Amino acid sequence: MPNTTHLLLAEDEAALGQIVKESLETRKFTVDLAEDGEKALKLFEQKSYDALVLDVMMPKKDGFTLAKEIRAKDDSIPIIFLTAKSQTSDVVEGFSIGGNDYLKKPFSMEELIVRIHNLVARKKLQSQSEVLSLGDYKFNFPKQTLQFQAEEAILLTHREAHLLFHLIKNKNQVLDRSLILNKLWNSDDFFAARSMDVFISKLRKKLAKDEHIQIINVRGFGYKLTY
Repeated sequence: MPNTTHLLLAEDEAALGQIVKESLETRKFTVDLAEDGEKALKLFEQKSYDALVLDVMMPKKDGFTLAKEIRAKDDSIPIIFLTAKSQTSDVVEGFSIGGNDYLKKPFSMEELIVRIHNLVARKKLQSQSEVLSLGDYKFNFPKQTLQFQAEEAILLTHREAHLLFHLIKNKNQVLDRSLILNKLWNSDDFFAARSMDVFISKLRKKLAKDEHIQIINVRGFGYKLTY
């Protein structure tokens, strides 16, 4: 669904997890529920999320350990911890690991939703304010411009800019074809896929002045930006 906030919820209490999941889904979130830390990590590695809601006390892999491993892969995704713990040392540990917020059980759904919205909005603003470097190019995402060395910047289309942004954010990793099609085209059908191929070709031409930059087609999976 377009413009939907996609969440990963890790909660080992089955009843609570289902209640939170269903409550969030009635507020137009899409939610994947994992009942332990290992399953949560696998989901995180397979999909793209806007925020994570992690219970601290979970079997197989606790929330703090899970957050450490996620932070090694992604240093910006918002993380909210859910816990029955209330000691200051636990709160401090959660923030020191890289958590963005901390909600003590029992909690109200309205409070959780407000905190999720605030963190996701803050991350979006931070992302959109970035000027990114790739080789000899500077990419200004909010202005949707691309500049080679000291030359005059060229204007990208909205879709070119968003596609390049996701390629840069996933540098040296395969950008899943179906995932990005659904995110930017709201469809992964044949016509959307052909359209994306055209935009990839346009980006290759606009980045051609730096011979080290490549957008590689990983057949059957997606595209990978290297430089």
